[in-house]
Amino acid sequence: MNAVTVFIVDDHYLVIEGVRSLLQNENRIEWIGHATSLESCLAFLQHHQPDVILMDINLGKESGIDLCKTIKEKYPAIQILGLSTFNQQSFIQKIIENGASGYVLKNATKNELLEAICTVSIGRTYLSSDAFQMLREQEHKTIVLTRREKEVLELIADGMTNNEIAVKLFVSVTTVDSHRKNLLAKFQARNIASLVKMAAQMGLI
Repeated sequence: MNAVTVFIVDDHYLVIEGVRSLLQNENRIEWIGHATSLESCLAFLQHHQPDVILMDINLGKESGIDLCKTIKEKYPAIQILGLSTFNQQSFIQKIIENGASGYVLKNATKNELLEAICTVSIGRTYLSSDAFQMLREQEHKTIVLTRREKEVLELIADGMTNNEIAVKLFVSVTTVDSHRKNLLAKFQARNIASLVKMAAQMGLI
């Protein structure tokens, strides 16, 4: 079996060196380099495509989540493993939605990191136990809506604008906008389309 070629994208050299030192003597792994920014990563990928990229989700002012989507669109064969200190459901879900094959926290052991890399390299998904538990809790989380929020949600799903909803419910546009923002926050939705989709999946509309 050929060694899995690994590349890391992280804006902290201590992290890069720490991960490299963990993996450098592993026969199963071939370390082929690192990048500290979106630009340097994409420049490297024009000439070399690793089997697996370890992707920090926070690259200073840049987003590893967005970079993940760009890479998967250009190089779909590359497997991406999210690597972060953030154990938040929204981050985990977003990078998976953008094409990552897994998510591991930076406090992972060497054995866990190796398992994660080898698992995603063969096209399977790997979530650290903490990340898996976080997503599982979110799936079973009950979202409680007020009567007015439910009314606004149903009208949003019908395609009505803030102005139209305000007229129908005899409230101000500002009030409708406030309900809309509250709904997005409760569902942790990025936009109205995902809000409506999530609400429908949960049977709330």
